[in-house]
Amino acid sequence: MEFIHFILDFLKDPLTTLQWFLAEYDTLTYAILFLIIFVETGFIIMPLLPGDSLLFAVGLLASTTGKLDIAFVIPMLIIAALLGDNVNYLVGKNFSNFIKSREKILFLKREYITKTEEFYEKHGGKAVIIARFMPIIRTIAPFVAGAGSMKYGKYITFCVLGAVLWVTSITLLGYFLGSNEWVKHNFEKVVLGIVFISVLPMIIGILRAKFAKA
Repeated sequence: MEFIHFILDFLKDPLTTLQWFLAEYDTLTYAILFLIIFVETGFIIMPLLPGDSLLFAVGLLASTTGKLDIAFVIPMLIIAALLGDNVNYLVGKNFSNFIKSREKILFLKREYITKTEEFYEKHGGKAVIIARFMPIIRTIAPFVAGAGSMKYGKYITFCVLGAVLWVTSITLLGYFLGSNEWVKHNFEKVVLGIVFISVLPMIIGILRAKFAKA
């Protein structure tokens, strides 16, 4: 239960949690950030770890405190995302039948996999890039790619592009907006805005599907 509460608090306020990491662990925070991004992208059963909001918080703190080196942290997190994706792809390639046979494993529901499979069928290879900016689907997309018919050569090309665009754009957004007083004092609203924008394509897709059936 304590772990679940920690995850929920982290999702609600990644900035405060990250500040605590820096105060408690100093430079070891880099390793913690690497691990979080790796797990969020690499472990299909952990789709609820913060992603977009964490990257934004990293950029903001790099800008305002100087305790995080933006030139170091961006390449590091790109590598973490790529390693996570590749682990997830291999899991999908080798254990898809077992995971699909379960209704739910920790935070992962089978319906998440079904939705992501539909997403791939609609968008093809570019879905790997698009999925980077969509919570939950971002975690499940590499698994579905491995479990499906997408060849690794094709997958890794889109994977690298997606990781570079995702980490760089959102971290730099936090970095350049970090000096804005409104952003600093209304971080929770900013996080909610980021989450809303991230899930908006999913919401639009669901509404289109419902209207099409109607």
